[in-house]
Amino acid sequence: MGFLKKIGYGIRHMNFKASLCIPYALFMILFILAPILLILFYAFTNQNGQFTFENFQTIFSNSSNFKVIGMSIIVGILNTIVCLLIGYPIAYFLASSKYNKNKILVYLFLIPMWINFVIRTIATRDMLSWIGISSENHALLSTVIGMVYNYLPFAILPLYNQMLKLDQSQIEAAKDLGANTPQVFFKTILPMTIPGIISAILMTFMPTMSSYVIADKLGGGKVTLIGNLIANQFSSTAQNSYNVGSVLAIIMLLMIGITTLISTIANDKKPVKRGGLF
Repeated sequence: MGFLKKIGYGIRHMNFKASLCIPYALFMILFILAPILLILFYAFTNQNGQFTFENFQTIFSNSSNFKVIGMSIIVGILNTIVCLLIGYPIAYFLASSKYNKNKILVYLFLIPMWINFVIRTIATRDMLSWIGISSENHALLSTVIGMVYNYLPFAILPLYNQMLKLDQSQIEAAKDLGANTPQVFFKTILPMTIPGIISAILMTFMPTMSSYVIADKLGGGKVTLIGNLIANQFSSTAQNSYNVGSVLAIIMLLMIGITTLISTIANDKKPVKRGGLF
């Protein structure tokens, strides 16, 4: 009874703000920490639950896995570059009050995100097939187009939010001091949008690495990403399939973690003076 009273006393005197973190903490434990621990357990054990490194040997002894990882990096880089090249001018246009006064265009770019991911992918496959780009003759191109279509809004949003914070006084000062349009962009606008660019890279490159639906539907089995390998392993009934799939999941997490670390270091080394509307 004394123990229960202590628990009740602690609950009654718990800080209200701290108590709001309890649901989030439970969510993190149940859906993030627990799955990661389960993956680590499967990766370092065999089918009988015994500790082993054989799963890693299985992965690294197969040269085709390195090709899949390389293809995942190539597709991720291509998707990220194309999304930045398309998303940057679109975000600048949307953030400009001169061209987008009522913000309706912002919602037009966000509407595709409201549609189910699989439905968007299948619709993209049918549209590309209609114009002559299919998995039979352009598997990689079809996959990259599907990636760009699905992840372009995730590149536009952080760029758009960053461009809303542009210090217009710096831009006007650069123009008054005689800088031409390219100089204003590369020496004033671009440095101020570096944080948005880094966020856009993270929000496009990392999901591309783990994506498998787009490659499966648009690549026609000819483009295999690390996400496809993981899905195939966890859906297989072969011996140690869960164990091998867990190793692949760890490799993917390490690649994503390295990308995040590099982006964070790059962002910290280039401080940007922020100002603007908000």
